[in-house]
Amino acid sequence: MAIKKTELYARLWDGCNALRGGMDASQYKDYVLTLLFIKYVSDKYYNNPKGLVVIPENSSFDYIISLKGKDDIGDKMNKAIASLAEANGLRGVIDHTDFNDDNKLGSGKAMVDRLSKL
Repeated sequence: MAIKKTELYARLWDGCNALRGGMDASQYKDYVLTLLFIKYVSDKYYNNPKGLVVIPENSSFDYIISLKGKDDIGDKMNKAIASLAEANGLRGVIDHTDFNDDNKLGSGKAMVDRLSKL
């Protein structure tokens, strides 16, 4: 389902606001663009055997959404992204952002809340 450009911009802004406080604003793009890429390829290629991108079972955007509120959300997001990168020869391209970084995302409940909002 297509969304309006203004709604997309609002969602991107909300994502950046979720990251505010723990890192420099120039680093927001690493987190937001990684998730946008996963959302795009999941929508386009998940369960598509002829697709250009292989989406492993625990690497889809829906899987990442299912992690909301879980204590190990950052670690599982890293593993999901690493699995997607490995399956598609994208090591070092989409898996360089650490979604389990205490210094940037906080720790414990603060990290869980920040990543769940993102």
